Amino acid sequence: MLNNQRRVDLKMKKLDSTKSLLIKSEQLLRIEDHDFAMRPGFGGSALPVGIDVQVESIDSISEVNMDFTMTLYLRHYWQDDRLAFPSSSNKSRTFDARLVKKIWVPDVFFVHSKRSFIHDTTMENIMLRVFPDGNILYSVRITVTALCSMDFSSFPLDTQNCSLELESYAYNENDLMLYWKNGNDSLRTDEIVLSQFFIEDFQPSFGLAFYSSTGWYNRLYINFILRRHIFFFMLQTYFPTMLMVMLSWVSFWIDRRAVPARVSLGITTVLTMSTIITGVSASMPQVSYVKAVDIYLWASFLFVFLSVIEYAAVNYFTTVEEMKKLKNAKIPSNFDTTQAMAFDGCFHDNDIDLASFPEVSITPNTDRNTQSRNSTVSAPTEGTRLRRRNTLKYNLSFIRSNSYMIDSYSRVIFPMAYLLFNIIYWSLYA
Repeated sequence: MLNNQRRVDLKMKKLDSTKSLLIKSEQLLRIEDHDFAMRPGFGGSALPVGIDVQVESIDSISEVNMDFTMTLYLRHYWQDDRLAFPSSSNKSRTFDARLVKKIWVPDVFFVHSKRSFIHDTTMENIMLRVFPDGNILYSVRITVTALCSMDFSSFPLDTQNCSLELESYAYNENDLMLYWKNGNDSLRTDEIVLSQFFIEDFQPSFGLAFYSSTGWYNRLYINFILRRHIFFFMLQTYFPTMLMVMLSWVSFWIDRRAVPARVSLGITTVLTMSTIITGVSASMPQVSYVKAVDIYLWASFLFVFLSVIEYAAVNYFTTVEEMKKLKNAKIPSNFDTTQAMAFDGCFHDNDIDLASFPEVSITPNTDRNTQSRNSTVSAPTEGTRLRRRNTLKYNLSFIRSNSYMIDSYSRVIFPMAYLLFNIIYWSLYA
C-alpha cells in the first residue's frame, strides 16, 4: 500500500515538472505580454518570410481527375522580435504543435488544392524552433492533392508540366513577402520513382497573383516536368492493336469460297478492336480533342474494317462472275429437276419442260468447250484495244472478272499502307 502511494506521488511530480517546464517556456518567450493575432512589425514594411520545401514523395497522378498528390516538408523562416529571449549559450529552443497555436505563424495555403492535411501520427508533425534573436523556423509535414491542367493531345507520348503553388491567404504583398530562402536550392527532393512517369525536372519559381478585391499577392511555384513511360502502353495498347491488324490480313490467304472462316475472322478482329478502344477511353478523361492514341486506334480499326469490306467485294465479284458463267452454260435435256438445280443453283419446278433447253452432249470436252466460249465472249476485240490503252475502266473490268486478284493485291497494299502509317505516326509523336 505504501509503495503504491509512492508511485502515485512520483507520477504527480513528473506531471507537475512537465507543466512547470511549459510554463517556464511561455514565460521565457513572454507569450502573454504580446498580441499574437497581429503579424510581426504590424503597420510597418512587409514581413519577409523565407520558404524552402523538401518533397518526400509524389504519391499518385490521376489523368481522369487531372490532379496529383504530393507529400512534402514545408519550412517557413521569419523573425519575430516578440519571441526573442536571453541566452548565454545562444542555443535555440524547439517546440511542438502545442506552442504553435499560441503565436503568430504565416497563413500559407496551396492554390488550386483539392485536399490537404497535416500528418498527425503519432502527434501532429509540426516543429517550431525559436532562436534567441527572434528568428523562427516553422516546419510542417503535409500531403496535398492539387490540380494539374494536363494536355492529352499527345497521350501516351506526352510530357506534362505541373506545379504546386504557395501563397498567403490574408496578407498581400504590402504585409507579407514570400520568397525562396535559398534560391534554386530551396527545393530539394528525395529519390522519387513513379510507375508511369519519369520526373525530368524540379524547379522553383516566383510570381505575383492579382485579385480585384484585395490586391497583389506573392506566389511561389514548385514546377516539375513529367514524361510518361511508353512501355506500359506499348504492351497494353499498341502491340495488341498491331496484332489485331495483322490478324485481319490472314483472311487474304484464305480461300475466297470459305465464307464462314473469313467472315468470322473479320468480325472477331473488329470486335476485339472495339474492346481495346473502349478500354482506353474508360481510363481517360472525356476531353473534346483527339489524342494521339485515338488516332492510332481508329486508324487501325479502319484497316481492320477495310479488310472485312475487301472480302465483301471479293465475294460479290466472285458471285457475279459465277452467275455469268451459269447463264452462258446450257442444261442437258436428260437432267431431272435435282440435277438441274445442282447445275445452275436454281430450283426448277417439275412442270417445266427441260427439253426446251438446247441439248448439250455430256462429254469430257463439254467443260473445255464452255470455257473456250466464255473466253471468247469475255475477250472481244474492243477489250483488246482497251488493254492496249491501259485505261482505268478496263482495269476495273479486269479485276471484276478476276476477283481472286483483289486478294493478291491486298496482301501487298494493306501491309505497305499500315507500315507507312506507322512510320508517319511514330515520326510525328515519338
